[in-house]
Amino acid sequence: MTPGSNIPLPVSRVTVDVTAPVRLDVSSLLLTADGKVRSDADFVFYNQPTGPGVTYRSGGGTAPDAITVDTAAVPPDIEKIVVTASPDAAGQSFQGIEPTATIRNADDNTVLATFTPPRLGPETALVVIEVYLRNGAWKARAVGQGYANGLAGIATDFGVSVEEPAQPAPVAQPPAADPRLAAPQPPAAPPMPPMPPAPPAATGKINLDKGRVSLQKNQTVSLVKGGAPLLSKVQMGLGWEPAFRGKDIDLDASVIAYGPQRNHIDSCYFGKLSIVNGAIKHSGDNLTGEGGGDDEVITVDLGRLPQEVTGLVFTVNSFSGQKFTEVAKAYCRLVDAASGEELVRFDLTGAEAQTGVMMAKLIKQFSGEWEMTAMGTFIKSRTVRGMVKPAAEAL
Repeated sequence: MTPGSNIPLPVSRVTVDVTAPVRLDVSSLLLTADGKVRSDADFVFYNQPTGPGVTYRSGGGTAPDAITVDTAAVPPDIEKIVVTASPDAAGQSFQGIEPTATIRNADDNTVLATFTPPRLGPETALVVIEVYLRNGAWKARAVGQGYANGLAGIATDFGVSVEEPAQPAPVAQPPAADPRLAAPQPPAAPPMPPMPPAPPAATGKINLDKGRVSLQKNQTVSLVKGGAPLLSKVQMGLGWEPAFRGKDIDLDASVIAYGPQRNHIDSCYFGKLSIVNGAIKHSGDNLTGEGGGDDEVITVDLGRLPQEVTGLVFTVNSFSGQKFTEVAKAYCRLVDAASGEELVRFDLTGAEAQTGVMMAKLIKQFSGEWEMTAMGTFIKSRTVRGMVKPAAEAL
């Protein structure tokens, strides 16, 4: 599996184990439609190994830890079970470690799918796999979302109450000496100035707090700045150049809007320059690909998007049949429409002899924030119509 891909589950009981060159702690959270646990009892891990329809199995250091999900026993208000992993050694990150999740039939141990998250670095915990209910059928999706503040960061993000470390008991003070017997004391030192307030706790996700973010394929950034979701008007600029001098490249940028069930709502492209009541607008067609700057721009007013729009996939196609091996320097970049500040950029570094590519996707989270993921997935399609199905599967 690749990040974002999914498979239907042909059996009701599946086991997910996660292996790596080092010992990993594997756990699971049961989530409702709002993406949160109902209570701390929905956090299944080594100290709480059973939950409704979900069990934890320790590998004992000789085998991988595993989570078993019995979808037939999952409560009706639970729509998703996420499987997480973190290195057992305190403070260890996934730098240089390639964990692999294996989804198995829990009854006969046959392998249904495997997933290895790509290019991990400072993350100390991962949401690896999610088992979710969609249109009455259970599926599994490869996630690979990293957190920099360990399993506690994941648990807190999904609504689990994480206890703070206990404070040491105060040291008993000896009884005060009789002031009549004490030697004269120097004047008391002036009081210390108050300590500045502690900075807010990190969420563990990559966001916009440190300025422009440059993504690699399959990396994700949360469109949050200063703790607040970005809900303003943004522009997705897409650009490209001919790989061979003197040859025009006629590519078409589009965006496909989806609902929460991956249902296709509408597509915005050169033949339909405005959709969803004007919340998404297209700049028009560029027929050559020549010149600097963005070739085509799609403006999205995040604050005006209808509630039913929860996913956007940005695509580029060649209606004339030119392959992406004839294209150079293709990129997409997310820009603040008001200030012109570039927020996120993804440069397409590879090419395939195909006529379509999914460049990036924006997905609305249960918390209201949007996340952008770089894709770079090539598809055999000359029009946006042919991208609707594969883009839905990639959400």
